[in-house]
Amino acid sequence: MTAADRPTSLTTDGTGIDTVVYDFGNVLVGWDPFGPYEGRPRAEVEAFFEAVDFNSLNHAADAGTAYSVLLDRVARTHPEHVEDLRRYVDRYEESLTGPIEGSAELVAELKGLGLRLYGLTNWQAETFHSAEPAAPAIGLMEDVIVSGREGMAKPDRRIFELVVERFGVDPSRAVFVDDKQVNVDAARGVGFHGVVFTDTEALRRDLRALGLPVAG
Repeated sequence: MTAADRPTSLTTDGTGIDTVVYDFGNVLVGWDPFGPYEGRPRAEVEAFFEAVDFNSLNHAADAGTAYSVLLDRVARTHPEHVEDLRRYVDRYEESLTGPIEGSAELVAELKGLGLRLYGLTNWQAETFHSAEPAAPAIGLMEDVIVSGREGMAKPDRRIFELVVERFGVDPSRAVFVDDKQVNVDAARGVGFHGVVFTDTEALRRDLRALGLPVAG
């Protein structure tokens, strides 16, 4: 499809939208870090997450730090929890809960409208192979930037600039969708139209408000 064949839907300021850039986790595919610990008391897992600052470890993994390095780090600082982290790594697929309701249908509809679809996901390089099997709509993306492969992660401004450079995206004609406000704010700082994802029906309303002719 040539540029002339792209949709001509207009935003409220008259800018034609031709691209949607998707975050994946909890937008196209559900992610629950407690999944690998099924059968363990939740309070026990929460205590582990807090002790090792799991959110920071997870962000480091998303930004390109290998799990082997993170395991070594926890072995030094919290040796009693190194096997807990290893369980998360070894059973990572169990953290993925499947497609977000309605997401596959919307991605297919956007594809059918001729929009360019790209992914920009904070995801560890070693586990990204699990993404598409858990949510096949990911396979409809023209291309994907995986943070763990690039050595930087959202909300780093540089990763949004990389989308622009690598894929030839005009951010004024692109919508970025993410479930975290901080990431949407960062995208807006680069010139993207940003939408905070809550559920697929709300996303449909937001896309319609931007002028895209998606179904209600």
